[in-house]
Amino acid sequence: MTERIRIKDIAEMAGVSAGTVDRILHNRPNVSQKARAKVERVLQEIDYRPNMYASALAYNKSYTFTILMPRHDSETYWEEVEEGANHCTDVRRDFHIRVNLKYYNRFDSRSFEKAAREILERRPDGVVVVPAALAVTQSFTDSLHAEGIPFILLDSYMPDLKPLSFFGQDSFQSGYFAARMLMLIASRENEIMLMRQVKDGVLGSKQQDNREVGFRHYMHEHFPHVVIAELNLQMEGERAGYDDVLETFLKDHPHVHHCITMSSKAHIVGEFLLKTRRRDVQIMGYDMVEKNAECLRRGSISFLIAQHAFMQGYNCVDTLFRAIILKQKVEPVNYMPIELLTRENVDFYRRTQL
Repeated sequence: MTERIRIKDIAEMAGVSAGTVDRILHNRPNVSQKARAKVERVLQEIDYRPNMYASALAYNKSYTFTILMPRHDSETYWEEVEEGANHCTDVRRDFHIRVNLKYYNRFDSRSFEKAAREILERRPDGVVVVPAALAVTQSFTDSLHAEGIPFILLDSYMPDLKPLSFFGQDSFQSGYFAARMLMLIASRENEIMLMRQVKDGVLGSKQQDNREVGFRHYMHEHFPHVVIAELNLQMEGERAGYDDVLETFLKDHPHVHHCITMSSKAHIVGEFLLKTRRRDVQIMGYDMVEKNAECLRRGSISFLIAQHAFMQGYNCVDTLFRAIILKQKVEPVNYMPIELLTRENVDFYRRTQL
């Protein structure tokens, strides 16, 4: 019923002018308390719900959202996040939304702090934050709260920071799931390689760390006898250097036939196996980036766990749009599905769900 009621109808029911009703609906000044009481009484009686979509269009205002994320190469999970965010701005182009991308170095807290200061100086309407270390991230989000700027956490969930919303996988459950799937084909093994990308001994993200915790938890519960042999590859290393390290590792661990990595770089091992024509080692990794998908098709990677990175980027921007512009209530925690891709279904994977 309320969708068919016009401002003119409300004005007649309240005994005021249509202009008065319009000013009240849009919270504009110059309305007497008596007139406001009449209109609000009518609105309550008819259970009036304004069309926020049309109302937001009518304002013709522009909005700026900023995404603070790690600096990255092409062919990565983060590139798909960016594509999803940019696609959302295109879908919502009638509302004049602009998304700015701001990067930081994951292993340099000063880089995060500098990017955060620059964002605060520009006062965007909303922010998407990929967390770094807790202390520097909280300092930034505390400032966002103080300035009244809503923010969404992407990738790693830190509930104490009180974000508007979160998008990402349950990292612990994802790692636990990865271990379970791996051991379906490696249950008779006594040793498994865990390939990690590190810098100065530190993993690339809190998300990868949580996945590894979940992985080790499953292995301890169900396969405590299996040795987890770590292979640490330095981030930003040269491919030839990786190949030498892999060659040495496999010579030193001749009984390793299965490898798992919690990052999107399974193709480093996959391409090495294809190049050396080794068929006795299989890999499990994360993310449907093209290099991983090609190794999956050619058989050097057995499984990939997909995260729907494109949809994470899209949903973060769309959630800011709905909360800030349409004034809608949004879900505070949004876990992405944990999907398993193989050579048989990789070409049917849809990175979008629009």
